[in-house]
Amino acid sequence: MNWVDKSVTQQWVLATDPPDELVNDLSDQTGLPRTVVKILINRKLTTTEKINNFIDPGLSKLSDPFILKDMDKAVGRITDALRENEKILIYGDYDVDGITATSLLYLVLNRLGAQVDYYLPNRLTEGYGLALDGINEAENRGITLIITVDTGITAVDEVELARHRGMDVIITDHHETGDKIPKAVAIVNHKQSDCIYDAAELSGVGVAFKLAQALYRRLGQDERDLEEHLDLVALGTSADIVPLLGENRTLTRFGFRQIARTTKPGLKSLIFVSGLMGKEIATGQVVFVLAPRINAIGRLGDARQAIKLLTTRDEQIAQKIARELDSENRRRKSIDEATLKEAISQID
Repeated sequence: MNWVDKSVTQQWVLATDPPDELVNDLSDQTGLPRTVVKILINRKLTTTEKINNFIDPGLSKLSDPFILKDMDKAVGRITDALRENEKILIYGDYDVDGITATSLLYLVLNRLGAQVDYYLPNRLTEGYGLALDGINEAENRGITLIITVDTGITAVDEVELARHRGMDVIITDHHETGDKIPKAVAIVNHKQSDCIYDAAELSGVGVAFKLAQALYRRLGQDERDLEEHLDLVALGTSADIVPLLGENRTLTRFGFRQIARTTKPGLKSLIFVSGLMGKEIATGQVVFVLAPRINAIGRLGDARQAIKLLTTRDEQIAQKIARELDSENRRRKSIDEATLKEAISQID
């Protein structure tokens, strides 16, 4: 069966040549060939600083997390919760971005001594986003602070319900805002129209990392300790197919290096069952090999096992869950194949 629509004509759209003066200046300043400089300019890298940061990114060049709107409020509320030993719930999404963001923030807050737990909605019974079941569960657990990751920016009614039940909500998200903004304690999302943060489409886990960065800075902790979690940032950022520019490029570059030397038993086990042990892991391996295994369990129901995988320190538990995720991925693929065959049969 031929799915190509031959009635659609396609043609190359060539980028306009940038001004020769700009090309020559940047080529002299950076030492790069003019052809390379032209490509970089067409990718909106029009200064020496931007080009150097692109060619040679560094963690020390990451933007100040407190530039993000409401970051100061978010960190202030979390530090209050830490001081008062409040129960905190991280409410995430069930895709790879949400799973890695939840895992990262759980590990960070746990290390800071917080009473912290997590909740992921069941895709089949609850659907996407902050929902009634999750708020009920938070209330039952005695939670006083909910932190969303990779979700929540459109949860106007749900945030109001949580407030009515005595729970504060901090939203961290990277999706587009709606007509109404939830009345949360803080909303950390660079997509807000009045946020001046110059970020190239941070992922949900990228925003969670910036929150962790800000929290460590406020508490006087060594931010270099957060580098061990860049493996999670690289996983979630690559899997969410956000542009690998600016901070995303820096975080994933160093994140892939961290994957190669990860201390997380779960990630090691996942790499092993995926057949990637000893091989170089970059965007392609994450998107087509690792991410589908993490995604599978969330798409077929309960994604909490994936959080356990990425946060456990127990090698045996890690190996067991990694095998489960691998098995679930094979089951998902067989369901996809059967669905495709049925669809083609109906079309015929």
